[in-house]
Amino acid sequence: MRALPFLPLLAVAACAAPTNAPSLAPRAAETIDPRLPVPEPVLAAAPSPELVRQLESLVSEAVAGDAEFRPLAERARNLAEQAGPNESESWVVAQQVLSAAIAVRGRVTRAVADVDALGGDRIERLGGIGAADMKAIRAAADRISEIDRRGAAAIAQVQERLAR
Repeated sequence: MRALPFLPLLAVAACAAPTNAPSLAPRAAETIDPRLPVPEPVLAAAPSPELVRQLESLVSEAVAGDAEFRPLAERARNLAEQAGPNESESWVVAQQVLSAAIAVRGRVTRAVADVDALGGDRIERLGGIGAADMKAIRAAADRISEIDRRGAAAIAQVQERLAR
């Protein structure tokens, strides 16, 4: 019975044990006024010459792949328009030409992936990308992506015709 008055005191003492809880003090980032505009990154004068060379090579590869793809895609489109019913000989020939066009288009899709990988590799290797380098990567990616979109649309058009 003598320990009974000490029981609440023991409970309060247990609550005051040291913990590893994070501090509730304001953090440095919380002192920044959120209404202030975020400054644009300073653009370097020019992207690195090595990067420019790599990007030009990838764009050239995509352009060359597109030049090889377009005649095949056009031939596949013409054959698909003249093709008979599904699984007829003319339909099979159109499918084969379309398959050849898709295989050639791989040069463009690889260039798209290689530009993305180039950016990721620079981030990993250098810890970031300078603004001028990023601008050059975006420009090359946009150019190659446009070629890729046109190719994908041409393939979809032929596939749609052959599905009828």
